[in-house]
Amino acid sequence: MTEARQLDSAVAALRGGGVIAYPTEAVWGLGCDPDDDLALIRLLRLKRRDPIKGVILVAASIDQFAPWLEGLPFGQHAPLVASWPGPTTWLVPDNGRSRPLVRGAHDRVALRVSDHPLVVALCQAFGGPLVSTSANRADEPPAMTAEAVRAIFGDELDNVLDGSLGGLERPSTIRDLATGRVLRS
Repeated sequence: MTEARQLDSAVAALRGGGVIAYPTEAVWGLGCDPDDDLALIRLLRLKRRDPIKGVILVAASIDQFAPWLEGLPFGQHAPLVASWPGPTTWLVPDNGRSRPLVRGAHDRVALRVSDHPLVVALCQAFGGPLVSTSANRADEPPAMTAEAVRAIFGDELDNVLDGSLGGLERPSTIRDLATGRVLRS
């Protein structure tokens, strides 16, 4: 199957409320539409992840995050622009745009603009950001291959978008935009 047909299939699954798996810069990820509460619930159940933790959103460009960044003081855009696209996730004050299951028990939302070509193509084809959380059950190591994803989740996923990891050794750094503090390096 061509990459374009794989992308079409993954986007169809997302638009149908599905949960998909796809390679990211460092590990395989699970994703869904961040505006679909039923898909979010299903993703969190598949992972066995506590909903209070929240999830990361990934986009193809900073422009795709415009609704989440609305109202953010202009001066706070500089660190985002300087580090994106790339492996930095920023905790940005939630302006009311995020679903409760996306931000969890927090008043911030985790945003990252990817430079992984397949993630960028997926977000562009979908037309906006996606949930991006490691493909694993809670407290287990993340999947590093499509085969590992299939071994963990079997037929519970609606699509597995085949591709290669981006070559990073660890998941993205997480930083708090308000303080600059690193929460995960």
